[in-house]
Amino acid sequence: MICFRKCGMSDTAVIYLSCLAIVDTFYLVWVILLDLTLTFWQLQPFWHSFPACGIMAFLQYGSLYSSSWIVVVFTIERYLVLSSTSAKQHFSRAKVTRLTCVTVVLVSHLVSVPMGWINVVTPKNFTVEGQNVTLTRCHYRDHAYSTVLVWVTTFLSGGIPIVLVIIFNSLIAHSLTRASQLFTKEERRVIRGGSTKSLVRRTIFLLGTVSVTFVVLSIPRFVTYCILRTKYNRERFDRNDYRLAINVISDLANMLQNLNSTTNFLLYCMVSRRFRQEVLHTLTCKTKIRELGSVLTQTTMKVFSVVDHETLRSRDPVSVVLTKLKETQ
Repeated sequence: MICFRKCGMSDTAVIYLSCLAIVDTFYLVWVILLDLTLTFWQLQPFWHSFPACGIMAFLQYGSLYSSSWIVVVFTIERYLVLSSTSAKQHFSRAKVTRLTCVTVVLVSHLVSVPMGWINVVTPKNFTVEGQNVTLTRCHYRDHAYSTVLVWVTTFLSGGIPIVLVIIFNSLIAHSLTRASQLFTKEERRVIRGGSTKSLVRRTIFLLGTVSVTFVVLSIPRFVTYCILRTKYNRERFDRNDYRLAINVISDLANMLQNLNSTTNFLLYCMVSRRFRQEVLHTLTCKTKIRELGSVLTQTTMKVFSVVDHETLRSRDPVSVVLTKLKETQ
């Protein structure tokens, strides 16, 4: 939809969101399709053997790192584009964006290589249909190495990205608020054809929604994972014993993390009015979306849908006299 339909998004935003959708899909494939699904369908899933045990951990954490840091880089890039003209000229090029996304994915998987040794495969006895059988199981190592990796991984995939997203979305909101005070009320009405204050307020609300959703869905796993792999990281601990509150809470936290991976891409797209209209027209089998009156009203999410204004022409050119300009360094 965002690649082949006109949704009012810039080329860089399309690349970031497409990359985010791809890595989130891979995370869901590794965690949901192969991990959880096979656990309930098969007595002996393939990833309970060596070396699949380590490879699955590497792929899962690589896609998790990629998803979190693409969101961070995308947010930082939007802030730099809004706050600096030189940064806009540099980061608005599709080639730079593609290189950034590829770098984030490669570095994320490189950092996740040590996670391939966080698990160990050992034989365990089970009773199946009244018979005792010995099967191999992939589980966490009960060593200081695993504990250190858990803390490092958790902060790299959850703690640090959460803090950065909150900080830079707050900076974006502050920049938008200051920018709205540059013109007089009459000038803003001529430029926008409406209320700039309400537009900025709505954009800030959407930024807050994106940040809060990302934090709310990510923090529970960040907390429970640290507790599980430090306090309960021992060989006799039964992760499937749901009489223990920590097991129930941890599974709920994992569900929220999976929900985050499922909705992350859609959350950024659905805040765009043009995207919603394109989806509606596609589902109702209608033709091309009607052009709106002003380029600046084509999307409610100006921050994540910045378009190239040099190629756009206004239907009704107007002359604007700036009366409150301040020189900035």
